[in-house]
Amino acid sequence: MKSPLRLLLSVLLPFACLAGQPAARPNIVFIIADDLGWADVASHGGNAPTPHLDRLAREGLELGAHYVAPVCSPTRTAFMTGRFWSRFGVTTPQNERALPWDTVTLPRALKSVGYDTCLVGKWHLGSRPDQGPQRFGFDHSYGSLAGGVSPYGHKYKQGPFTDTWHRNGTLLDETGHVTDLIAAEAVRWIEARGAAPFFLYVPFTAVHLPVKEPAEWLARVPATITGEVARHYAASIMHLDDAVGRIVATLDKTGRRQNTLVVFTSDNGGSTAENNDRTYPSDDCPSGPLPGNNRPWRGKKGDLYEGGTRVPTFVSWPGRARSGRVEAPVHVADWMPTFAALAGYRPAQDLRWDGADLSALLTAHTPPPVRTLYGVAPGWRAQAVRHGDWKLVVTQPAAAKAKKQGASAAATEELFNLAADPAETRNLAATQPEVLAQMRARLAAVAARDRDAVAKD
Repeated sequence: MKSPLRLLLSVLLPFACLAGQPAARPNIVFIIADDLGWADVASHGGNAPTPHLDRLAREGLELGAHYVAPVCSPTRTAFMTGRFWSRFGVTTPQNERALPWDTVTLPRALKSVGYDTCLVGKWHLGSRPDQGPQRFGFDHSYGSLAGGVSPYGHKYKQGPFTDTWHRNGTLLDETGHVTDLIAAEAVRWIEARGAAPFFLYVPFTAVHLPVKEPAEWLARVPATITGEVARHYAASIMHLDDAVGRIVATLDKTGRRQNTLVVFTSDNGGSTAENNDRTYPSDDCPSGPLPGNNRPWRGKKGDLYEGGTRVPTFVSWPGRARSGRVEAPVHVADWMPTFAALAGYRPAQDLRWDGADLSALLTAHTPPPVRTLYGVAPGWRAQAVRHGDWKLVVTQPAAAKAKKQGASAAATEELFNLAADPAETRNLAATQPEVLAQMRARLAAVAARDRDAVAKD
């Protein structure tokens, strides 16, 4: 008969050995909405119900100060490389190839350590088929090579990149609403996975204009939301939320949920009337300004104010990511170093990452050291840095104004303390000269590396 001590050891030893083993490398699902504003989600006060996103926020970890670029291609550049988008000379939505051919992208890094890699949705880092996702590390790709597309025709604007819908670089025509097609492809790809860990990147085109939603979704919009455009926009948010729920449910169904790190975010702040662009094939979409909601932040898509760059971001990793909310400033460029660390990827050379590894933030709410986060607006018209609670926005004079004023035209400097004034209502540049000088120096230092990796033909 075993002694009590030996009996206890026989019970506990297997668990002790299991606890000493390294955790399995996680699957990674990264979902980006297009032009979703801070308060477009219900948990931030939005008027359209978003139960699936609310659940991610409630049960997972919310990153309350997650920064992206003010427009789409730059955000995607930073996510793919771990570097600020200005390093590649990318500041606007663009159809030209964004990255040098030999760039060590996130999917290339993960693929090198045994991950299956897939992009389902919007690429917009090179809109020709020979510049698509598979040239940069994705095993499988599907969706729009260019930007947001019309909801049923899946066409991109008018011009050389109008036909952009593809699977693995082959252009194709399909029927169905774009949000449903993206969600269905993501679900099929998850269901087909074997034993290898995987990285699934799902950049939806919702809620980018043009919007036109199926009758079934319009019928679910609360009656308090009135006006044709506003109701289609709310339906688009709800449709997107449901698509996210379908992806998460598939992870549950296939038994992969516990070992899958899911991140949801947006590529920039919400659109307003000033962001409207009606050059898309219409699909008979309703006409009018989009009601993107960035409250309580100042600004909109295209701006370096919080409303253009601070977006709703939720992390779900059952049993690994600590739930709650953290306000430490983080950046879309942080995800490549983070995922690389979790996957066991060690770069063979210095990849000059601007991002930081957020693993300790996710698992223990331990923030990275205070650093300078940097952003550049479309056309280099403005630059911004955040360091701790301080933020500096430097806006160049408009071309017409500069030409008229000649040498007297000067940049505008705005200094904000985000701890005291998160809505950026009080410019402290005149009253905080020492802080202004420090922030100017930080801006000059981080900007010195701009364009050091511009793609060349």
